[in-house]
Amino acid sequence: MRTIVHLSDLHFGRVDHQLLRPLRERVVKLAPDVLVVSGDLTQRAKSAEFQAARAYLDTLPGPQIVVPGNHDIPLYNVASRFLTPLRKYTRYVTLDLAPEYVDDEIAVLGINTARSLTFKDGRVNREQLAQMRQRMGAVSPDHTRIIVTHHPFDLPEHFDPDELVDRAPMAMQAFAECGVDLLLAGHVHTSHAGSSAQRYQIDGYAALVVQAGTATSTRGRGEANSFNVLRVDPDHIQVERYSWIAGTASFEHVHTACFRRSGDVWSLCATA
Repeated sequence: MRTIVHLSDLHFGRVDHQLLRPLRERVVKLAPDVLVVSGDLTQRAKSAEFQAARAYLDTLPGPQIVVPGNHDIPLYNVASRFLTPLRKYTRYVTLDLAPEYVDDEIAVLGINTARSLTFKDGRVNREQLAQMRQRMGAVSPDHTRIIVTHHPFDLPEHFDPDELVDRAPMAMQAFAECGVDLLLAGHVHTSHAGSSAQRYQIDGYAALVVQAGTATSTRGRGEANSFNVLRVDPDHIQVERYSWIAGTASFEHVHTACFRRSGDVWSLCATA
């Protein structure tokens, strides 16, 4: 079994500072095999925000798979937005825009969905999917295959479909062909875990799609600050949500959902 801690939407520049120490303490105690951060490390892609985000990441356990979000691209500096959109991200966070972690059981690949041409939407392109095919093809069929992006490939029905990654159907077909098991994302500041089967009717295939809420931003959109912990076995994944409880000033386990795989189809097996 592997343990993955999934944080998202830290938004340094708009963080609730009282959450930072309790979050770090909880994550350290969980002792993850890999830490995933699915984008929006900053609020307005300012140098000071990236420096604060980098300093905080350095206090968390590794290895870490980190991808940028739309807030990590400058919004008001038009020249930077279009000419050097991720210059500060690559300077302060990581040069690697397609990070990878592989061990004996899991293969985790980050894909950058942040783009200059839109204010908040995301996109994948054919080159990224070709790279994904190559890298996933290099690992054993026994590995649990995991993709990390900022923008989601699936959401519950009541969400605006515009929140999904552009070219999502093309990407989902590529994921099906590569046997991708798990999709981790953020962006909408809402926790969710479910199967991709309803939105993407691909014969013999359904991925497990997991959204993380915002771990530390003051913009909770009606949901308490939270993050996910995933317990990953080859045919079973348990998704645990930890939420901020003001009364105890800590992140506490509040919900668990369990999913099982049959062939290449992931489906809900139990909820607690």
